[in-house]
Amino acid sequence: MLFVTFALLISFSSFASPLDSFATSTYSSLVAVSHPLKAVSIQLCPTSACSTNWGGYAVTGSSGSVTDVKGSWIVPSVTCTKRGSTYAALWVGIDGFSSGTVEQTGVLMHCANGRASYSAWYEFYPAGSVTISGFSIAPRNKISAEVSYSSGTGEFTTTITNVNTGKAYSTSSLVGGAQESSGEWITERPEVCTILSCKLTTLSNFGIADFGTGYTSVPNTNYATVNGITGPISSFTNVAITMVSSTGSTLALPSSLSSGGTSFTMQYH
Repeated sequence: MLFVTFALLISFSSFASPLDSFATSTYSSLVAVSHPLKAVSIQLCPTSACSTNWGGYAVTGSSGSVTDVKGSWIVPSVTCTKRGSTYAALWVGIDGFSSGTVEQTGVLMHCANGRASYSAWYEFYPAGSVTISGFSIAPRNKISAEVSYSSGTGEFTTTITNVNTGKAYSTSSLVGGAQESSGEWITERPEVCTILSCKLTTLSNFGIADFGTGYTSVPNTNYATVNGITGPISSFTNVAITMVSSTGSTLALPSSLSSGGTSFTMQYH
Protein backbone atom coordinates (compact mmCIF):
# COMPACT_ATOMS: atom_id res chain seq x y z
CA MET A 1 0.00 0.00 0.00
CA LEU A 2 1.01 3.51 -0.30
CA PHE A 3 3.76 5.24 1.59
CA VAL A 4 5.69 8.43 1.19
CA THR A 5 9.29 9.22 2.06
CA PHE A 6 10.07 12.43 3.91
CA ALA A 7 13.34 14.32 4.23
CA LEU A 8 13.45 17.96 5.38
CA LEU A 9 10.52 18.75 3.10
CA ILE A 10 7.55 16.51 2.37
CA SER A 11 7.92 14.66 -0.92
CA PHE A 12 5.79 12.08 -2.76
CA SER A 13 8.65 10.79 -4.86
CA SER A 14 9.61 7.55 -3.12
CA PHE A 15 7.57 4.48 -2.23
CA ALA A 16 8.71 1.22 -0.52
CA SER A 17 7.74 -1.12 2.28
CA PRO A 18 8.83 -0.53 5.89
CA LEU A 19 11.08 -3.57 5.60
CA ASP A 20 12.64 -2.23 2.40
CA SER A 21 13.18 1.13 4.08
CA PHE A 22 14.88 -0.52 7.04
CA ALA A 23 17.11 -2.60 4.82
CA THR A 24 18.21 0.02 2.32
CA SER A 25 18.10 3.45 3.97
CA THR A 26 21.37 4.96 5.12
CA TYR A 27 19.67 7.80 6.96
CA SER A 28 16.82 8.10 9.42
CA SER A 29 13.77 8.29 7.15
CA LEU A 30 10.12 8.89 7.92
CA VAL A 31 7.50 7.15 5.81
CA ALA A 32 3.73 6.88 5.75
CA VAL A 33 2.54 3.39 4.87
CA SER A 34 -0.72 1.45 4.80
CA HIS A 35 -1.17 -2.23 5.65
CA PRO A 36 -3.69 -5.01 5.06
CA LEU A 37 -6.62 -4.91 7.46
CA LYS A 38 -5.49 -7.99 9.36
CA ALA A 39 -2.26 -6.24 10.33
CA VAL A 40 -3.97 -3.61 12.47
CA SER A 41 -7.62 -4.59 12.94
CA ILE A 42 -8.56 -4.73 16.60
CA GLN A 43 -12.03 -6.13 17.28
CA LEU A 44 -15.58 -6.65 16.14
CA CYS A 45 -17.91 -3.73 16.83
CA PRO A 46 -21.53 -4.38 17.79
CA THR A 47 -22.78 -3.73 14.23
CA SER A 48 -19.68 -4.04 12.04
CA ALA A 49 -16.01 -4.88 11.93
CA CYS A 50 -13.65 -2.32 13.45
CA SER A 51 -10.23 -1.36 12.16
CA THR A 52 -7.71 1.25 13.19
CA ASN A 53 -6.79 1.98 9.56
CA TRP A 54 -9.69 0.94 7.29
CA GLY A 55 -13.29 2.06 6.95
CA GLY A 56 -15.81 1.06 4.27
CA TYR A 57 -17.05 -2.25 2.87
CA ALA A 58 -15.53 -5.61 1.98
CA VAL A 59 -16.97 -8.68 0.25
CA THR A 60 -15.50 -12.05 1.12
CA GLY A 61 -15.25 -15.45 -0.53
CA SER A 62 -13.16 -18.58 -0.70
CA SER A 63 -9.58 -18.47 -1.95
CA GLY A 64 -9.48 -17.76 -5.69
CA SER A 65 -13.09 -16.57 -5.85
CA VAL A 66 -12.76 -12.76 -6.11
CA THR A 67 -11.48 -11.81 -9.56
CA ASP A 68 -12.75 -8.27 -10.16
CA VAL A 69 -13.71 -5.19 -8.14
CA LYS A 70 -15.05 -1.95 -9.60
CA GLY A 71 -15.63 1.23 -7.62
CA SER A 72 -16.33 4.92 -8.01
CA TRP A 73 -16.31 7.88 -5.67
CA ILE A 74 -16.34 11.65 -5.52
CA VAL A 75 -13.09 13.14 -4.22
CA PRO A 76 -13.95 15.12 -1.07
CA SER A 77 -12.35 18.45 -0.23
CA VAL A 78 -10.26 17.91 2.89
CA THR A 79 -10.16 20.53 5.63
CA CYS A 80 -6.60 21.17 6.78
CA THR A 81 -5.39 22.67 10.02
CA LYS A 82 -2.68 25.33 9.92
CA ARG A 83 -0.07 22.98 11.36
CA GLY A 84 0.71 19.30 11.23
CA SER A 85 0.25 16.55 8.69
CA THR A 86 -2.83 14.38 8.08
CA TYR A 87 -3.78 11.75 5.49
CA ALA A 88 -6.76 9.98 3.96
CA ALA A 89 -6.81 7.54 1.05
CA LEU A 90 -9.82 6.31 -0.94
CA TRP A 91 -9.36 3.12 -2.93
CA VAL A 92 -10.68 -0.16 -4.30
CA GLY A 93 -8.82 -3.44 -4.18
CA ILE A 94 -8.68 -7.20 -4.04
CA ASP A 95 -7.32 -9.02 -0.96
CA GLY A 96 -6.12 -7.58 2.35
CA PHE A 97 -9.24 -8.19 4.43
CA SER A 98 -8.01 -11.59 5.60
CA SER A 99 -4.81 -12.03 3.62
CA GLY A 100 -1.34 -10.53 3.49
CA THR A 101 -1.39 -8.96 0.02
CA VAL A 102 -3.48 -6.13 -1.42
CA GLU A 103 -3.83 -5.21 -5.08
CA GLN A 104 -5.29 -1.71 -5.14
CA THR A 105 -5.56 1.71 -6.72
CA GLY A 106 -6.94 4.99 -5.46
CA VAL A 107 -6.48 8.60 -4.40
CA LEU A 108 -4.38 10.02 -1.56
CA MET A 109 -5.36 13.26 0.18
CA HIS A 110 -2.61 14.84 2.27
CA CYS A 111 -2.68 17.94 4.47
CA ALA A 112 0.64 19.55 5.37
CA ASN A 113 0.75 22.81 7.34
CA GLY A 114 -2.59 24.03 6.04
CA ARG A 115 -2.20 22.93 2.41
CA ALA A 116 -3.97 20.03 0.77
CA SER A 117 -2.58 17.91 -2.05
CA TYR A 118 -4.26 15.15 -4.06
CA SER A 119 -2.64 12.33 -6.00
CA ALA A 120 -3.44 8.99 -7.63
CA TRP A 121 -1.51 5.79 -6.93
CA TYR A 122 -1.53 2.02 -7.29
CA GLU A 123 0.03 -0.79 -5.33
CA PHE A 124 0.64 -4.50 -5.49
CA TYR A 125 1.43 -4.95 -1.79
CA PRO A 126 3.85 -6.08 -0.35
CA ALA A 127 5.66 -4.31 -3.21
CA GLY A 128 5.85 -0.55 -2.76
CA SER A 129 3.20 1.96 -3.80
CA VAL A 130 3.66 4.07 -6.90
CA THR A 131 2.35 7.61 -7.41
CA ILE A 132 0.93 8.05 -10.91
CA SER A 133 2.73 11.04 -12.40
CA GLY A 134 0.79 13.51 -14.51
CA PHE A 135 -2.54 12.32 -13.13
CA SER A 136 -4.25 15.43 -11.77
CA ILE A 137 -6.85 15.12 -9.01
CA ALA A 138 -9.05 17.89 -7.62
CA PRO A 139 -11.88 18.02 -5.09
CA ARG A 140 -15.28 16.99 -6.50
CA ASN A 141 -13.69 14.99 -9.32
CA LYS A 142 -15.43 11.70 -10.01
CA ILE A 143 -13.06 8.74 -9.92
CA SER A 144 -13.68 5.29 -11.38
CA ALA A 145 -11.32 2.44 -10.49
CA GLU A 146 -11.04 -1.29 -11.10
CA VAL A 147 -8.80 -4.13 -9.97
CA SER A 148 -9.03 -7.42 -11.87
CA TYR A 149 -7.28 -10.78 -11.94
CA SER A 150 -6.56 -12.79 -15.10
CA SER A 151 -6.25 -16.53 -14.67
CA GLY A 152 -4.70 -16.69 -18.12
CA THR A 153 -1.71 -14.48 -17.29
CA GLY A 154 -1.76 -14.77 -13.49
CA GLU A 155 -1.56 -10.97 -13.31
CA PHE A 156 -3.58 -8.36 -11.48
CA THR A 157 -4.47 -5.18 -13.39
CA THR A 158 -5.32 -1.86 -11.72
CA THR A 159 -7.10 0.88 -13.68
CA ILE A 160 -8.02 4.34 -12.42
CA THR A 161 -9.88 7.02 -14.37
CA ASN A 162 -10.62 10.65 -13.61
CA VAL A 163 -14.08 10.90 -15.15
CA ASN A 164 -13.93 14.70 -15.22
CA THR A 165 -10.66 14.96 -17.15
CA GLY A 166 -10.85 11.67 -19.06
CA LYS A 167 -7.36 10.73 -17.85
CA ALA A 168 -6.90 6.99 -17.27
CA TYR A 169 -3.99 4.85 -16.11
CA SER A 170 -3.65 1.08 -16.09
CA THR A 171 -0.85 -1.29 -15.07
CA SER A 172 -0.44 -5.01 -14.39
CA SER A 173 1.72 -7.18 -12.15
CA LEU A 174 2.15 -10.67 -10.77
CA VAL A 175 1.62 -10.86 -6.98
CA GLY A 176 3.05 -13.82 -5.10
CA GLY A 177 0.80 -15.35 -2.47
CA ALA A 178 -2.35 -13.44 -3.47
CA GLN A 179 -5.47 -15.23 -2.21
CA GLU A 180 -8.24 -13.48 -4.23
CA SER A 181 -10.49 -13.96 -1.21
CA SER A 182 -11.92 -10.45 -0.71
CA GLY A 183 -12.72 -7.19 -2.44
CA GLU A 184 -12.80 -3.75 -0.79
CA TRP A 185 -14.07 -0.18 -1.13
CA ILE A 186 -12.13 1.70 1.52
CA THR A 187 -11.24 4.97 3.21
CA GLU A 188 -7.89 4.57 4.98
CA ARG A 189 -5.39 6.37 7.16
CA PRO A 190 -1.81 5.13 6.67
CA GLU A 191 0.99 4.72 9.18
CA VAL A 192 4.04 6.92 9.65
CA CYS A 193 7.20 4.91 10.14
CA THR A 194 10.75 5.69 11.14
CA ILE A 195 13.49 3.13 10.77
CA LEU A 196 12.65 1.89 14.28
CA SER A 197 8.88 2.12 14.67
CA CYS A 198 5.51 2.87 13.04
CA LYS A 199 2.55 4.96 14.14
CA LEU A 200 -0.81 5.51 12.51
CA THR A 201 -1.27 8.98 11.06
CA THR A 202 -3.99 11.43 11.97
CA LEU A 203 -6.93 11.04 9.60
CA SER A 204 -7.57 14.05 7.37
CA ASN A 205 -10.96 15.70 7.84
CA PHE A 206 -12.59 14.65 4.56
CA GLY A 207 -16.15 15.39 5.69
CA ILE A 208 -18.24 12.92 3.71
CA ALA A 209 -16.94 10.66 0.94
CA ASP A 210 -19.56 9.35 -1.51
CA PHE A 211 -18.96 5.90 -3.05
CA GLY A 212 -20.88 4.21 -5.85
CA THR A 213 -23.14 4.69 -8.84
CA GLY A 214 -25.84 6.39 -6.80
CA TYR A 215 -23.51 9.36 -6.22
CA THR A 216 -21.17 9.30 -9.22
CA SER A 217 -23.54 8.09 -11.97
CA VAL A 218 -20.71 5.82 -13.15
CA PRO A 219 -22.59 2.62 -14.10
CA ASN A 220 -21.92 -0.80 -12.58
CA THR A 221 -19.51 0.46 -9.91
CA ASN A 222 -19.19 -0.82 -6.38
CA TYR A 223 -19.56 -4.17 -8.13
CA ALA A 224 -17.51 -7.33 -7.67
CA THR A 225 -17.08 -10.63 -9.47
CA VAL A 226 -17.09 -13.59 -7.08
CA ASN A 227 -17.06 -17.19 -8.34
CA GLY A 228 -17.77 -15.89 -11.83
CA ILE A 229 -20.90 -13.98 -10.75
CA THR A 230 -20.91 -10.18 -11.07
CA GLY A 231 -23.10 -8.02 -8.87
CA PRO A 232 -23.25 -5.16 -6.36
CA ILE A 233 -21.76 -5.35 -2.86
CA SER A 234 -25.04 -6.56 -1.42
CA SER A 235 -25.02 -9.63 -3.72
CA PHE A 236 -22.26 -11.25 -1.70
CA THR A 237 -21.21 -11.87 1.88
CA ASN A 238 -20.20 -8.36 2.92
CA VAL A 239 -18.83 -6.58 5.96
CA ALA A 240 -19.19 -2.92 6.96
CA ILE A 241 -15.95 -1.64 8.50
CA THR A 242 -15.82 1.24 10.99
CA MET A 243 -12.51 3.03 11.42
CA VAL A 244 -11.71 3.56 15.11
CA SER A 245 -8.93 4.97 17.24
CA SER A 246 -6.76 2.78 19.45
CA THR A 247 -9.20 3.52 22.29
CA GLY A 248 -12.25 2.52 20.22
CA SER A 249 -13.69 5.95 19.40
CA THR A 250 -15.13 6.30 15.91
CA LEU A 251 -12.95 8.03 13.30
CA ALA A 252 -14.92 7.26 10.12
CA LEU A 253 -18.30 5.57 9.81
CA PRO A 254 -19.86 3.82 6.78
CA SER A 255 -23.53 4.27 6.05
CA SER A 256 -25.83 1.41 5.19
CA LEU A 257 -25.79 0.30 1.56
CA SER A 258 -28.24 1.96 -0.81
CA SER A 259 -31.40 0.15 -1.89
CA GLY A 260 -29.54 -1.05 -4.99
CA GLY A 261 -26.81 -2.52 -2.82
CA THR A 262 -23.99 -0.53 -4.42
CA SER A 263 -23.62 2.91 -2.89
CA PHE A 264 -22.67 4.21 0.56
CA THR A 265 -21.04 7.16 2.26
CA MET A 266 -18.12 7.41 4.65
CA GLN A 267 -18.45 10.13 7.28
CA TYR A 268 -15.50 11.65 9.12
CA HIS A 269 -15.95 11.87 12.91
